[in-house]
Amino acid sequence: MTFFTHNASRPAEPPQAGARHVVVVGGGASGVLMAIHLLERREADFRVTILEGRNMLGCGIAYSTQDPGHLLNTRVSNMSAFARDPDHFRRWLAARPGLPSDELCFVGRATYGAYLSDLLHSWQSGPGRGRLSCIRQTCTGLRRKGGGFVLELESGTSLLADQVILATGHSRLDGDPSGLLTGAWDATPETDPDGRVLIIGTGLSMIDQVLSLLAQGHRGEIVALSRRGLLPREHGPAVPLVLSVADVPLGAPVSALFRWARQLARQAEAQGGSWRDAIDAIRPHVRRLWTGLSTRERARFLRHAVAWWDVHRHRMPPASAERIGKAMARGQLRVMRGAFLSARPGKDSVIAELRLPGEGGCIQLTAARVIDCRGIRRDLRQHGSPVVRDMLAKGQARLDPLQIGLDVEPDCTLRDAAGERIEGLFAIGPVSRAAFWEITAIPDIREQVATLAAAMGRACCVREVG
Repeated sequence: MTFFTHNASRPAEPPQAGARHVVVVGGGASGVLMAIHLLERREADFRVTILEGRNMLGCGIAYSTQDPGHLLNTRVSNMSAFARDPDHFRRWLAARPGLPSDELCFVGRATYGAYLSDLLHSWQSGPGRGRLSCIRQTCTGLRRKGGGFVLELESGTSLLADQVILATGHSRLDGDPSGLLTGAWDATPETDPDGRVLIIGTGLSMIDQVLSLLAQGHRGEIVALSRRGLLPREHGPAVPLVLSVADVPLGAPVSALFRWARQLARQAEAQGGSWRDAIDAIRPHVRRLWTGLSTRERARFLRHAVAWWDVHRHRMPPASAERIGKAMARGQLRVMRGAFLSARPGKDSVIAELRLPGEGGCIQLTAARVIDCRGIRRDLRQHGSPVVRDMLAKGQARLDPLQIGLDVEPDCTLRDAAGERIEGLFAIGPVSRAAFWEITAIPDIREQVATLAAAMGRACCVREVG
């Protein structure tokens, strides 16, 4: 379900008199949640425009899949759009015949995309009609004008805004220049069902690709390659340990933090639980832990520890784990440690050059298809959205020292190339990961947007009083 009020050939209508016009660039999960939380603020009369030129509203990369085998990696009970109403998503499911609504189940990601899209419906046709506009356009650039901003759209038109929120989501590789690699979210071409498929990366995107291949009846070998050869762990019962802020070693080096985490896991197991109880106890404190690390320690975490954290933190549903386990047991799925170096065309195939530990050099692997699932941490200067690339090129924004995201303040305000705050310009969701790290899951994003919406509402009231 999608609700667009403007197409590429029509310029957007000006904001209503007296309303504070906020433009949200990006209509994925982050953008939709941001819009809803702004519109629900009672102390401020925000008018919101969402710009989204690629996907159905609410979907983005994560929820645009139509494969029913691609499940959320979080239970229904944790996926409400509103922290104050944790049962909201489950009730939405229960109101739709044929959809599972058990709070502990894992539903399809396409279903969650439909939920996010449906959240906008009341603001399009209900009592709030007129305060939300959704424009099917890609934003290609922006500039300051007076106390606000001018956003440039791909059609050549422009849009005025009082404030702008960048919710451009994950960076992605839009096609391989050589044409030899298929992207993790690209439409996959027909493949010889008996041919070998090489997947670069062993995270959750790889899991999705394997599940899709199996559902299509693929019979050939599937090789998944990554530097450490680690697979996401399986979801299971968990009762998080109780941790207060005083229990968390804020500011400790990464090595000490991981010793502490392993000790918590041993403690949980001694109490009859599992490592999941420790990881889930740490999760609410991850942002404080991240902000307490120096740039040097953050770099150490990214080099040595992030892969171990990710496979325990970002788990796969039991149904997915069962299918993956069976494919490995019968030898169809093989996980390898190593590095992908290059690819060249072969006769009706792709020849990949790999470097494996202990092999004394490189080997060549012939595959019918190579799929790139190397994750979402890509250079925004090359793989960011058009507006982000343009802003970085013009010095209107800058990357953080480790180049994993835009440089933003703790209140989500963007910094320019000189490190100065750009008042009224914010970044949320995955593009802001440099400041928050854990900002890709719905519970984290909904907290971020609720906090920002409240701050914007308070600031709006102060301006009106002034």
